[in-house]
Amino acid sequence: MRVPTSTGIASSPTGAVATSQSTQQWLLALFLWSGMAALTYQVCWQRVLFFSFGTDIESVTIVVSTFMLGLGLGALLGGALADRYPRRIILLFVLAELGIGAFGIASPQLITRGADLFVQSGRAVTAAVTFVLLLLPTCLMGMTLPMLIAHFARNWSSVGVSTGQLYFANTLGAAVGCLAVGFVGFRFLPLDQVIYLAAAINLTVAASGFLRLRMQP
Repeated sequence: MRVPTSTGIASSPTGAVATSQSTQQWLLALFLWSGMAALTYQVCWQRVLFFSFGTDIESVTIVVSTFMLGLGLGALLGGALADRYPRRIILLFVLAELGIGAFGIASPQLITRGADLFVQSGRAVTAAVTFVLLLLPTCLMGMTLPMLIAHFARNWSSVGVSTGQLYFANTLGAAVGCLAVGFVGFRFLPLDQVIYLAAAINLTVAASGFLRLRMQP
């Protein structure tokens, strides 16, 4: 009578390992898609600013500098949140992706109207306003990496391995997104629809994360 009980206990660790590996691969896939959306935004927002400033140098400067600062500030905030709420990291990741997607939907009109509203104030003021606008979504983007690193390190592997896996997945997605936008997206879709497509990716990532959370016991 004890044989079935023994078999159940023996098979339980195997099932747990398979579930754990599935969750890890799922998060890596989501982070790859998140990176794809992020670089799509960078390329597209630069194009939007080009129409406002009329020169590529200024639009590139604003977008790249905002991305760098936003990613840095977001990394600090994401690391602090991961330490404070270690059991809610996936939920925080979902909320960050949701926020990025929501801003992405509004960004074509928001950036254009913001630039037009302050166009009489000079390029420096317009650049500052645009810089502040883009700082919010880039901070949200920066939050995701340290949060997922903390989650991976606590559940599966060391900090070094976790960082390498997540950074590779996100960077690969970014490279694919950049190539796809430049060689495919702009050939078949107008600029705003490419941005909406990136927003749809973020919202899909958020929805997938939320559904996964609901499935957990």
